[in-house]
Amino acid sequence: MTAVAISEPGGPMVLKPEERPVPKPGQGEILIKVKAAGVNRPDVAQRKGIYPPPPGASDLPGLEAAGEVAAIGPGVRRWRLGDQVTALTPGGAYAEYCLVHETNALPIPQGFTFTEAAALPETFFTVWHNVFERGALKPGETLLVHGGSSGIGTTAIQLGTAFGAAVIATAGSAEKCEACLKLGARRAINYRAEDFVLAVKEATEGRGADVILDMVGGDYIERNYAAAAMDGRIVQIAVLGGASAKTDFSKLMVKRLTHTGSTLRPRSIEFKAHIAAELEARVWPLLATRKIAPVMDTIFPLREAWRAHERMEESVHIGKIVLDVA
Repeated sequence: MTAVAISEPGGPMVLKPEERPVPKPGQGEILIKVKAAGVNRPDVAQRKGIYPPPPGASDLPGLEAAGEVAAIGPGVRRWRLGDQVTALTPGGAYAEYCLVHETNALPIPQGFTFTEAAALPETFFTVWHNVFERGALKPGETLLVHGGSSGIGTTAIQLGTAFGAAVIATAGSAEKCEACLKLGARRAINYRAEDFVLAVKEATEGRGADVILDMVGGDYIERNYAAAAMDGRIVQIAVLGGASAKTDFSKLMVKRLTHTGSTLRPRSIEFKAHIAAELEARVWPLLATRKIAPVMDTIFPLREAWRAHERMEESVHIGKIVLDVA
């Protein structure tokens, strides 16, 4: 099979097509004939050599794949040959074939293309766990989403809105802010032109945000504490702006804040299976009716994965970048 591998740590051009043996499914695994693969920030970090795959995972990048079941390992109960699935993988989606445990795969929603389906797993698993489980977002609360035009951000805006929250988003341009508003955000803040803390306070009549989804870190940490409501929950999913910061922790105590965080890739198959089941029960029906849908930015051929990484690092995209593998 053709796969795109990381020849050495470095820039986008280290992503090189190569030939590899087709993997064979083990206990509980299915082999997906990949039609499309999503591109995510962790892929970029892996390419740079700062986010290695977990033990036992493929060394190939790619955390989400959509395609058809091509082979079934021992003990597989749900899937049959030819079933169309989209799956969260621990790695290996930048290839014509990819292995995944059967419980970490979901049916492709009715009417979705393979490229649309490949844009679902990483962002929807991440947002569901961090916003609704760790962040405990409730109807009527205010959700602040940083990076609102990213794949994670566009998903969080839609899900937050669909489940009854008032969503505020930050983004880096007028165009990106407009995209956030079209997705259902009540307020979109251009962080290059406005102080998001003041804007959030104004939009909530001084109350602040109940849940903050942050992928920036750095000096945003202290500003998130200022923007949060009493008993607010801040969920850290990345630190693109820096992994350390000088912060006044008295705000954490005075406001009774919870600051938590998580990474998804190293979690167990069983943990991801739990999220998959929650998504299928509560979110997949919304996808089937197109009440929500992934925002698609650009689709690149698999062999040009380096172009996809270039676009992601330019940070001009709105929504998901996907590789066409078919």
